[in-house]
Amino acid sequence: MKGQHFLVDKRIAERQINYASLSDKDIVLEIGAGYGVLTKRIARKAKKVIAVEVDRRLASSLENSLKGTPNVELICSDILKIDFEEIPFNKVVSNLPYQISSPVTFKLLESDFDIGILMYQKEFADRLVAEPGSKNYSRLSVMASYSAEWEMLEVVPPAAFRPRPRVYSAIVRVVPGKRRFEVKNEALFYEVTKALFSHRRKKIKNSLVIEGLVSEENVGKLPYCEKRVEMISPQQIGEISDIIAVMRENEGKNKENI
Repeated sequence: MKGQHFLVDKRIAERQINYASLSDKDIVLEIGAGYGVLTKRIARKAKKVIAVEVDRRLASSLENSLKGTPNVELICSDILKIDFEEIPFNKVVSNLPYQISSPVTFKLLESDFDIGILMYQKEFADRLVAEPGSKNYSRLSVMASYSAEWEMLEVVPPAAFRPRPRVYSAIVRVVPGKRRFEVKNEALFYEVTKALFSHRRKKIKNSLVIEGLVSEENVGKLPYCEKRVEMISPQQIGEISDIIAVMRENEGKNKENI
C-alpha cells in the first residue's frame, strides 16, 4: 500500500468504464486493483476481469468482497513479473500505481490488446501526449508516439483519491497497433532517441558525436543536425536513425572489401 492512492470517486470510475466501451466479450486487465472500486464495475460489463494487486492484505480483502463474482480472477503478484502471454486480455482499465507508470506502460505496449484506459499522474500524462516544441516533449513522448495513439481524456483532482495525492491525475486512452512509422533498426532508434534527450539543450550534431553514435566527419551528412531535439518530430528522429543505420552498413561493407 505504500505510496499508493486509491480512487474513491465512483463517478470517475463509471466514466473510465464508459471510455473503455466494455461488452460481455471483453477480457479486461486491471493493474493495481486496490479496494476494487473499478474491479466490481468492470465485472458487471465484461466477460472477465483479471485483477492484479501486489499487496497481500489488499488482495485478501478484495477477494472476500468479490465472493459471488465469478468472472473476476484475482492475482496477487508484481505486475512487472507477470508474463502477459499467460493472461490473455483485450482491454486494460487501470488506475496505475504512479511509481511504476513508465515500466508498466512499456510492458503493456509489448503486448497485444485493443484499447487501454489508464490513470496516470498528470505530469506523466502530459509527457506521454506532448508535441515537439512543448516543454513536456521528452524521450517518453517519442517512444509513446512511436508505439501507439494517445489521448488525454480528463484531468482528475486529488480529492478523488484516498489518501489525497499532492498532484493532479489524468485519464488517458491508448490504442496500440502497428508502429506509427517504420525505422530500419529499432534498437538504434531507441539509442539515438536516448542520446538526443540526454543532451536536449545541445544541437543534434553535438549530442550524437558526444554519445559516439556518429563521427565528426559524418555528422554533417545528417538532416536537422543544427536543431535541438525538442524541435523535431519522432518521425524526424527516425530519419536520423535510418541514415546512421545506412552509414554503419556501408562502413561494414567497406571493411569487408579491404
